[in-house]
Amino acid sequence: MSLIKAQLSSGAYSSVAAPAAFSRARPTMRPQVARVQRVSQICLATTLEFIKGISEPTIPDVKLTRSRDGASGIATFVFENPAIFEASSELGDITGLYMTDDEGEITTVDVQAKFVNGKPSKIEAKYVMRSSFEWERFMRFMERYAEEKGLGFAKS
Repeated sequence: MSLIKAQLSSGAYSSVAAPAAFSRARPTMRPQVARVQRVSQICLATTLEFIKGISEPTIPDVKLTRSRDGASGIATFVFENPAIFEASSELGDITGLYMTDDEGEITTVDVQAKFVNGKPSKIEAKYVMRSSFEWERFMRFMERYAEEKGLGFAKS
């Protein structure tokens, strides 16, 4: 509301409180602009580790099985004479198989050492996938791992 002065027919002025159309300037609305943040992405190496932080250089044989409905599956890794056998006494115990990449880490603790004549010869690790999401995540990991190591995929 603002005061408006009006001249009456008698020549006198009268003040009347009335709403004014342009009494207060409103702030102009600025269009919302989407802010773009630059995120620097660090590409980590895709690795298989028996002890966190220590990459296993031995390339495993990987066998995949999947249920008919695609809801579950098993990946079996077989490492013949892995390098961890020589270094495990200095670095610590094998605590699992850790599959690390840009998306994070996939872990399994189902790891067994196989012995021949009392000496360790290979390591078998099984990763059980209980959903199609876990299957797809594992396949993305394996695609990255295969690309880095120059490996291929063959259906049997």
